[in-house]
Amino acid sequence: MLRTVEFTLRGRAHGRPFAADATWQPTGQPQPVVVFVHGFKGFKDWGHFGLLARFFAERGFVFVKLNLSHNGVVVGGTGELEDLEAFGQNNFSLELDDLGQLLDALHTPGATPLPAEALNLRRVYLVGHSRGGALVLLKAAEDPRVAAVATWAAVADLHPRWPAEVLAQWQREGVLHVPNARTGQQLPMYYQIAENFYQNRARLDLPALLPGLRQPLLLIHGDQDETVPLAAVHQLHAGQPAAEVAVVPGAGHMFGGAHPWPGSELPAPARVIAERTAAFFASH
Repeated sequence: MLRTVEFTLRGRAHGRPFAADATWQPTGQPQPVVVFVHGFKGFKDWGHFGLLARFFAERGFVFVKLNLSHNGVVVGGTGELEDLEAFGQNNFSLELDDLGQLLDALHTPGATPLPAEALNLRRVYLVGHSRGGALVLLKAAEDPRVAAVATWAAVADLHPRWPAEVLAQWQREGVLHVPNARTGQQLPMYYQIAENFYQNRARLDLPALLPGLRQPLLLIHGDQDETVPLAAVHQLHAGQPAAEVAVVPGAGHMFGGAHPWPGSELPAPARVIAERTAAFFASH
Protein backbone atom coordinates (compact mmCIF):
# COMPACT_ATOMS: atom_id res chain seq x y z
CA MET A 1 0.00 0.00 0.00
CA LEU A 2 1.37 3.39 -0.99
CA ARG A 3 1.94 6.14 1.53
CA THR A 4 2.02 9.90 0.86
CA VAL A 5 3.20 12.60 3.24
CA GLU A 6 3.10 16.36 2.76
CA PHE A 7 5.54 18.77 4.35
CA THR A 8 6.55 22.41 4.22
CA LEU A 9 9.97 24.01 4.01
CA ARG A 10 10.76 27.67 4.65
CA GLY A 11 13.27 29.36 2.39
CA ARG A 12 16.50 30.04 4.24
CA ALA A 13 17.18 33.30 2.40
CA HIS A 14 13.68 34.61 1.71
CA GLY A 15 11.61 33.08 4.52
CA ARG A 16 8.75 32.09 2.25
CA PRO A 17 7.18 28.66 2.96
CA PHE A 18 6.87 26.18 0.12
CA ALA A 19 5.21 22.79 0.02
CA ALA A 20 6.44 19.37 -1.02
CA ASP A 21 5.12 15.84 -0.84
CA ALA A 22 6.53 12.34 -1.07
CA THR A 23 4.91 9.08 -2.16
CA TRP A 24 6.44 5.66 -1.61
CA GLN A 25 5.72 2.05 -0.84
CA PRO A 26 6.88 1.16 2.68
CA THR A 27 8.91 -2.01 2.31
CA GLY A 28 11.34 -1.74 5.19
CA GLN A 29 14.14 -1.30 2.67
CA PRO A 30 15.79 1.93 1.47
CA GLN A 31 14.58 2.98 -1.96
CA PRO A 32 16.02 5.37 -4.55
CA VAL A 33 14.60 8.89 -4.53
CA VAL A 34 13.19 10.77 -7.53
CA VAL A 35 12.72 14.53 -7.11
CA PHE A 36 10.40 16.12 -9.68
CA VAL A 37 10.59 19.83 -10.56
CA HIS A 38 7.73 21.58 -12.38
CA GLY A 39 8.19 24.25 -15.04
CA PHE A 40 7.24 27.89 -15.60
CA LYS A 41 3.59 28.51 -14.60
CA GLY A 42 3.57 24.96 -13.20
CA PHE A 43 3.04 23.51 -9.72
CA LYS A 44 3.44 20.15 -8.03
CA ASP A 45 -0.25 19.15 -8.14
CA TRP A 46 -0.85 20.15 -11.76
CA GLY A 47 -2.87 17.73 -13.89
CA HIS A 48 -1.55 14.18 -13.83
CA PHE A 49 1.49 14.80 -11.62
CA GLY A 50 -0.12 12.92 -8.73
CA LEU A 51 -0.45 9.88 -10.99
CA LEU A 52 3.24 10.18 -11.83
CA ALA A 53 3.99 9.96 -8.11
CA ARG A 54 1.96 6.77 -7.85
CA PHE A 55 3.60 5.31 -10.97
CA PHE A 56 7.14 5.74 -9.65
CA ALA A 57 6.26 4.65 -6.11
CA GLU A 58 4.75 1.42 -7.43
CA ARG A 59 8.07 0.75 -9.16
CA GLY A 60 10.17 1.06 -6.04
CA PHE A 61 11.04 4.76 -5.90
CA VAL A 62 10.34 7.43 -3.32
CA PHE A 63 8.80 10.17 -5.50
CA VAL A 64 9.13 13.71 -4.16
CA LYS A 65 7.65 16.78 -5.82
CA LEU A 66 7.74 20.39 -4.68
CA ASN A 67 6.27 23.78 -5.37
CA LEU A 68 9.12 26.16 -6.06
CA SER A 69 8.70 28.90 -3.47
CA HIS A 70 7.81 31.77 -5.81
CA ASN A 71 5.67 29.90 -8.35
CA GLY A 72 2.54 31.74 -7.15
CA VAL A 73 1.02 28.87 -5.16
CA VAL A 74 0.31 29.59 -1.48
CA VAL A 75 0.74 27.00 1.27
CA GLY A 76 -2.80 26.25 2.44
CA GLY A 77 -4.28 28.18 -0.49
CA THR A 78 -6.40 27.19 -3.46
CA GLY A 79 -3.62 25.22 -5.18
CA GLU A 80 -3.72 27.62 -8.13
CA LEU A 81 -1.39 30.51 -8.99
CA GLU A 82 -2.85 33.13 -6.65
CA ASP A 83 0.11 35.07 -5.23
CA LEU A 84 1.06 37.05 -8.31
CA GLU A 85 3.41 39.31 -6.35
CA ALA A 86 5.50 36.26 -5.40
CA PHE A 87 5.37 35.05 -9.00
CA GLY A 88 6.75 38.39 -10.13
CA GLN A 89 9.60 38.19 -7.63
CA ASN A 90 10.70 34.74 -8.76
CA ASN A 91 14.09 34.16 -10.36
CA PHE A 92 16.33 31.28 -11.38
CA SER A 93 18.64 31.60 -8.37
CA LEU A 94 15.68 31.31 -5.99
CA GLU A 95 14.51 28.17 -7.78
CA LEU A 96 17.95 26.54 -7.64
CA ASP A 97 18.21 27.36 -3.95
CA ASP A 98 14.74 25.92 -3.25
CA LEU A 99 15.73 22.67 -4.92
CA GLY A 100 19.00 22.63 -3.01
CA GLN A 101 17.14 23.17 0.26
CA LEU A 102 14.87 20.23 -0.49
CA LEU A 103 17.90 18.01 -1.17
CA ASP A 104 19.44 19.20 2.10
CA ALA A 105 16.22 18.33 3.94
CA LEU A 106 16.18 14.83 2.47
CA HIS A 107 19.74 14.35 3.72
CA THR A 108 18.93 15.68 7.22
CA PRO A 109 17.23 13.20 9.58
CA GLY A 110 14.03 14.66 10.96
CA ALA A 111 13.83 17.54 8.47
CA THR A 112 10.97 15.83 6.60
CA PRO A 113 8.34 13.29 7.72
CA LEU A 114 10.04 10.67 5.55
CA PRO A 115 11.58 7.84 7.57
CA ALA A 116 15.35 7.85 7.05
CA GLU A 117 15.36 4.09 6.55
CA ALA A 118 13.13 4.47 3.47
CA LEU A 119 15.66 6.59 1.58
CA ASN A 120 18.61 5.34 -0.44
CA LEU A 121 20.47 8.64 -0.57
CA ARG A 122 23.22 7.23 -2.75
CA ARG A 123 20.62 7.12 -5.51
CA VAL A 124 18.96 10.54 -5.67
CA TYR A 125 17.64 11.31 -9.14
CA LEU A 126 16.26 14.55 -10.55
CA VAL A 127 13.62 14.92 -13.24
CA GLY A 128 12.41 18.29 -14.49
CA HIS A 129 9.76 19.41 -16.93
CA SER A 130 10.23 22.35 -19.31
CA ARG A 131 12.07 25.13 -17.44
CA GLY A 132 12.37 22.66 -14.56
CA GLY A 133 14.47 20.54 -16.90
CA ALA A 134 17.07 23.30 -17.13
CA LEU A 135 16.96 23.70 -13.34
CA VAL A 136 17.69 20.03 -12.64
CA LEU A 137 20.61 20.12 -15.07
CA LEU A 138 22.05 23.18 -13.34
CA LYS A 139 21.54 21.63 -9.91
CA ALA A 140 23.28 18.41 -10.99
CA ALA A 141 26.20 20.49 -12.25
CA GLU A 142 26.69 22.00 -8.78
CA ASP A 143 25.60 19.16 -6.49
CA PRO A 144 27.43 15.79 -6.52
CA ARG A 145 24.66 14.21 -4.42
CA VAL A 146 22.62 13.90 -7.64
CA ALA A 147 23.16 10.44 -9.14
CA ALA A 148 21.39 10.87 -12.52
CA VAL A 149 19.10 13.31 -14.31
CA ALA A 150 16.18 13.13 -16.73
CA THR A 151 14.55 16.05 -18.54
CA TRP A 152 11.09 16.17 -20.09
CA ALA A 153 10.56 18.82 -22.78
CA ALA A 154 13.39 20.89 -21.31
CA VAL A 155 14.46 24.31 -22.49
CA ALA A 156 18.08 24.28 -23.67
CA ASP A 157 19.11 27.58 -22.12
CA LEU A 158 17.76 29.92 -19.45
CA HIS A 159 19.18 32.93 -21.30
CA PRO A 160 15.99 34.63 -22.52
CA ARG A 161 17.77 36.74 -25.15
CA TRP A 162 15.41 39.64 -24.68
CA PRO A 163 15.81 42.28 -27.42
CA ALA A 164 17.54 45.45 -26.25
CA GLU A 165 14.40 47.53 -26.73
CA VAL A 166 12.33 45.08 -24.64
CA LEU A 167 14.94 45.14 -21.87
CA ALA A 168 15.04 48.94 -21.91
CA GLN A 169 11.26 49.26 -21.67
CA TRP A 170 11.10 46.55 -19.00
CA GLN A 171 13.75 48.34 -16.96
CA ARG A 172 11.87 51.63 -17.28
CA GLU A 173 8.49 50.18 -16.35
CA GLY A 174 9.80 47.63 -13.85
CA VAL A 175 7.41 44.86 -14.88
CA LEU A 176 6.58 42.70 -17.89
CA HIS A 177 3.35 40.67 -18.05
CA VAL A 178 2.99 37.19 -19.53
CA PRO A 179 -0.41 35.60 -20.14
CA ASN A 180 -1.52 32.38 -18.50
CA ALA A 181 -3.60 30.95 -21.33
CA ARG A 182 -5.29 28.41 -19.05
CA THR A 183 -6.62 30.92 -16.51
CA GLY A 184 -6.59 34.21 -18.41
CA GLN A 185 -4.33 35.78 -15.78
CA GLN A 186 -1.70 38.35 -16.66
CA LEU A 187 1.32 37.18 -14.68
CA PRO A 188 3.86 39.84 -13.69
CA MET A 189 7.61 39.40 -14.08
CA TYR A 190 9.59 42.13 -12.36
CA TYR A 191 12.83 43.34 -13.89
CA GLN A 192 14.78 41.74 -11.05
CA ILE A 193 14.66 38.39 -12.89
CA ALA A 194 16.77 39.87 -15.68
CA GLU A 195 19.15 41.47 -13.18
CA ASN A 196 19.45 38.19 -11.31
CA PHE A 197 20.27 36.30 -14.49
CA TYR A 198 23.08 38.63 -15.50
CA GLN A 199 24.46 38.88 -11.94
CA ASN A 200 24.56 35.06 -11.63
CA ARG A 201 25.48 34.21 -15.21
CA ALA A 202 28.26 31.78 -14.24
CA ARG A 203 25.83 29.70 -12.17
CA LEU A 204 22.99 29.85 -14.70
CA ASP A 205 24.87 29.41 -18.00
CA LEU A 206 23.53 25.99 -18.97
CA PRO A 207 25.32 25.69 -22.36
CA ALA A 208 28.64 26.39 -20.61
CA LEU A 209 28.01 24.00 -17.71
CA LEU A 210 26.40 21.10 -19.59
CA PRO A 211 29.61 19.66 -21.13
CA GLY A 212 31.03 19.19 -17.63
CA LEU A 213 28.01 17.29 -16.30
CA ARG A 214 29.23 14.00 -14.82
CA GLN A 215 25.90 12.31 -14.08
CA PRO A 216 24.10 10.00 -16.53
CA LEU A 217 21.52 12.01 -18.46
CA LEU A 218 18.28 11.17 -20.26
CA LEU A 219 16.72 13.80 -22.55
CA ILE A 220 13.07 13.27 -23.57
CA HIS A 221 11.04 15.49 -25.90
CA GLY A 222 7.82 15.21 -27.87
CA ASP A 223 8.06 15.77 -31.61
CA GLN A 224 4.84 17.84 -31.52
CA ASP A 225 5.91 20.14 -28.68
CA GLU A 226 4.09 23.43 -29.22
CA THR A 227 5.94 25.32 -26.48
CA VAL A 228 9.61 24.27 -26.53
CA PRO A 229 10.80 23.37 -30.04
CA LEU A 230 12.18 19.90 -30.66
CA ALA A 231 15.46 21.60 -31.59
CA ALA A 232 16.03 22.16 -27.85
CA VAL A 233 16.65 18.48 -27.18
CA HIS A 234 19.20 18.33 -30.00
CA GLN A 235 20.90 21.44 -28.61
CA LEU A 236 21.14 19.81 -25.18
CA HIS A 237 22.44 16.60 -26.73
CA ALA A 238 25.12 18.53 -28.60
CA GLY A 239 26.25 19.95 -25.26
CA GLN A 240 26.35 16.51 -23.63
CA PRO A 241 26.79 13.86 -26.37
CA ALA A 242 26.90 11.02 -23.82
CA ALA A 243 23.24 11.62 -22.95
CA GLU A 244 20.49 9.23 -23.98
CA VAL A 245 17.81 10.87 -26.13
CA ALA A 246 14.21 9.79 -26.61
CA VAL A 247 11.83 11.59 -28.98
CA VAL A 248 8.20 10.66 -28.40
CA PRO A 249 6.12 10.62 -31.60
CA GLY A 250 2.95 12.68 -31.45
CA ALA A 251 3.63 14.06 -27.97
CA GLY A 252 3.11 17.73 -27.13
CA HIS A 253 4.64 19.79 -24.37
CA MET A 254 2.55 18.26 -21.55
CA PHE A 255 2.77 14.69 -22.92
CA GLY A 256 -0.99 14.34 -23.10
CA GLY A 257 -1.77 15.90 -19.74
CA ALA A 258 -4.15 18.75 -18.87
CA HIS A 259 -5.26 20.53 -15.71
CA PRO A 260 -7.37 19.37 -14.11
CA TRP A 261 -6.77 15.78 -15.20
CA PRO A 262 -10.04 13.83 -15.02
CA GLY A 263 -8.69 10.32 -15.49
CA SER A 264 -7.38 7.74 -13.05
CA GLU A 265 -4.61 6.64 -15.41
CA LEU A 266 -1.68 8.51 -16.89
CA PRO A 267 -2.17 9.92 -20.39
CA ALA A 268 -0.51 7.56 -22.85
CA PRO A 269 2.49 9.77 -23.78
CA ALA A 270 3.14 10.55 -20.10
CA ARG A 271 3.17 6.85 -19.34
CA VAL A 272 5.70 6.28 -22.13
CA ILE A 273 8.10 8.84 -20.71
CA ALA A 274 7.55 7.65 -17.13
CA GLU A 275 8.39 4.08 -18.12
CA ARG A 276 11.48 5.19 -20.00
CA THR A 277 12.62 7.36 -17.10
CA ALA A 278 12.01 4.70 -14.44
CA ALA A 279 14.01 2.19 -16.50
CA PHE A 280 16.82 4.71 -16.95
CA PHE A 281 17.04 5.46 -13.23
CA ALA A 282 16.85 1.77 -12.36
CA SER A 283 19.87 1.12 -14.60
CA HIS A 284 21.94 3.82 -12.88
